[in-house]
Amino acid sequence: MLVAQGISHHYGDLRVLNGVDLTVKQGEIVSIVGSSGAGKTTLLQILGTLETPQSGILTIDGINPFELSQKKLSAFRNQHIGFIFQFHQLLPEFTAIENAILPALIKGTSVTEAKKNALEIFELLGVQHRAEHKPSELSGGEQQRVAVARSLINRPKVIFADEPSGNLDSKNSEELHRLFFDLRDRFNQTFVIVTHNDLLANMTDRKLVMKDGVFEL
Repeated sequence: MLVAQGISHHYGDLRVLNGVDLTVKQGEIVSIVGSSGAGKTTLLQILGTLETPQSGILTIDGINPFELSQKKLSAFRNQHIGFIFQFHQLLPEFTAIENAILPALIKGTSVTEAKKNALEIFELLGVQHRAEHKPSELSGGEQQRVAVARSLINRPKVIFADEPSGNLDSKNSEELHRLFFDLRDRFNQTFVIVTHNDLLANMTDRKLVMKDGVFEL
């Protein structure tokens, strides 16, 4: 479903990625671990099309997103890719459900249909009773679940998560980790997760260790 070949990237003289190869199957949960500066986040940003590699090929569901025009790339990212970050990145002036439906509205979905879909996801995530609350009125765990709902709203092919539980306590971290596997079982959802959390990394289908811009064999 996702194939990366020879992904390399540098910032000036600093080589961050050195010919990374990665294949991820539909419904697979893959974790990427390694020390700070190993290249994990840069790789995730490239896989998520937020950054363009200096060399290498990426295909997602058979499409090379970097061959698309900027407008088509934005639409591809909106419709096929979901993101979960360490900090929830919710807009404070919007309610939980308004935050969750933003990608759907960008896609062109009607507000009525987007809210209906979001409420179904909220119910699955256990935050349906918090739909009309603003982020400041939610707990850390609830905020991150709303962020997960936002990442799911367009039913993307793959979700990229960068330290998704890094800002949560142990209880909420454990609940979020279980949620990823529930979503995989329910929707055959694919996840690529960068994490320093050993418990999460060891739960995934594959744990890849990155060092000096490549995966250790």
